[in-house]
Amino acid sequence: MIFASDNWAGAHPDIAAGLSAHAGGFSTAYGDGALDQAVYQRFNETFEREVAVFFVATGTAANSLSLTTYNKPGGISFCHRESHVIEDECGAPEYFTGGSRLYAVDGALGKIDPNKLERAVGRFAPEIVHSGRPMAVSITQSTEVGTIYTLNEIARISEVTKHHKLPLHMDGARFANALVALDTTPAEMTWKRGIDILSFGGTKNGCWCAEAIVLFDLDRAGELAFLRKRAAQLFSKSRFVAAQFEAYFKEGLWLDTARHANAMAARLAAAIEDSPSARLAWLPQANEVFAVMKKAEAGRAQVAGAAFYDWHKPHGFEGHIGEDEALYRFVTSFATTGEDIDSFGNLIAG
Repeated sequence: MIFASDNWAGAHPDIAAGLSAHAGGFSTAYGDGALDQAVYQRFNETFEREVAVFFVATGTAANSLSLTTYNKPGGISFCHRESHVIEDECGAPEYFTGGSRLYAVDGALGKIDPNKLERAVGRFAPEIVHSGRPMAVSITQSTEVGTIYTLNEIARISEVTKHHKLPLHMDGARFANALVALDTTPAEMTWKRGIDILSFGGTKNGCWCAEAIVLFDLDRAGELAFLRKRAAQLFSKSRFVAAQFEAYFKEGLWLDTARHANAMAARLAAAIEDSPSARLAWLPQANEVFAVMKKAEAGRAQVAGAAFYDWHKPHGFEGHIGEDEALYRFVTSFATTGEDIDSFGNLIAG
């Protein structure tokens, strides 16, 4: 009953087999091998256009380098106040850029309010040196509280960024989960809605350690190549990341694993709804479920072997949390089973 994080899940067997299949022999290093090139082409096909792909080790590296690609002196990047990039990356974006800032923008349940974004960006006149100048905007899909920007909502954010001539970054650590939930295509959820650069996550969805920066703004590719090297994210044996992505994309595995994780989240949500000691805080949209539970009941479930975390109340949440209650986060993955859900449901069934 492991619901602590999709980071806790291991590697999908097909991805492990893909790594083993490419473990021997020799290949050109630093991303120039035949397998690397084939995977780059697969990204092109997946996004229905030419893109520049840069493998990195972590989502933090992907987000930080994405914003650094558009760095400028006095730069300010705008993101949701509870986004991973501002709350959980230890200042890495500021460190990589050498001193740019992140500016928090409000919005209900993890999503930037475009009107508040417009006002926030408008506070900083690019020609005024004292306060700094807008540099980029970052959105998270799916968000830190499991909600999803609709295609129209992405387009609305993009209207703001394009009005101010700012690039739009998407943190897609759970990109596949959002994609299948919207039942859309990678192209429709990114560059067709104004995304300039994407942190494409694989690790949470069945890979060992595979993330990628997908750059739609090809004019920046040469600069990003140097930034990645300087950030110690250029792998000599990059074929082992490519091997994971080869298996990830094969026969739609990445979409199947995401659909399974989302389905398990829906099943878990139903079990919580049936419990007399827990209730959903809001409806899950991807593979994260948030529930208000009695603290004592949550403690008993954890002692019995269920792993999950307490969570802070997000901006825009208007539900009641009693003195004897707390908000908890549950995350499902490709490795979550129906038996896991049923066992937890029995624990909280009263």
